[in-house]
Amino acid sequence: MTASGGPGEVLLRPAVEADLPAVAELLLAARAAAVPAMPPVPPGAVDVVRRDVATWDLERRETWLAEPASADGPTGPLAFVTLADDWLESLYVAPAAQRAGVGSLLLDLARALRPGGFCLWVLAANAPARAFYAAHGLVELETTDGSRNPEGVPDVRVAWPGADPLVFYRRLIDDADDDLGEVLSRRAALTRAVQAAKGHDAPRDPGREAAVAARVARGAPALGADRVAEVVEVVIRTGLEAARPDHG
Repeated sequence: MTASGGPGEVLLRPAVEADLPAVAELLLAARAAAVPAMPPVPPGAVDVVRRDVATWDLERRETWLAEPASADGPTGPLAFVTLADDWLESLYVAPAAQRAGVGSLLLDLARALRPGGFCLWVLAANAPARAFYAAHGLVELETTDGSRNPEGVPDVRVAWPGADPLVFYRRLIDDADDDLGEVLSRRAALTRAVQAAKGHDAPRDPGREAAVAARVARGAPALGADRVAEVVEVVIRTGLEAARPDHG
């Protein structure tokens, strides 16, 4: 398909395997141009990125390219976007094509391809990207400490809630509730193991419990330390009750 953008007529098409080397080079160039908003790719990881992109499964990771529609212009992709399930995994624009509307074209395409909504992660320090998504109506949902992303720096979960935001957000809540159930079950099982090891009549350890609450609070700053401490107290108390041999 073709669309009009700042750089003129732009062709939007699905990527094929032969495009992946060019996609990798565009990604690396865009990352280099984004410093310091994004950490640079370490020199030793450049070839790793190239090898990783070359192995993308385009059946699972839907990738679209934006290219000049005219053969008279520059060759190669101007930008690309990748989608997997209800996640926008990446959207990168070549440095020479930035601020010309190409990224907006691909974001519009992503919204058309995922009318039910999608999420993505943006580094918290990447102010230009956050401003771009905010200007296009996306919503910031949560901030993490970065301990689970490859860069190891805080990031923000951003969402486009689709045509029916209430349905979209409730689906995310259902996913979170499923995760919560698994975590509570795992913690209860570990509490039973600990109680069996130290004895069910052993006293509680207020110092350790306070440390647990503080650690959990660091991962849930939006709730605040006092609220998190209340939740942790209930989790610990009910876990201990369930671990007792006479628990019915």
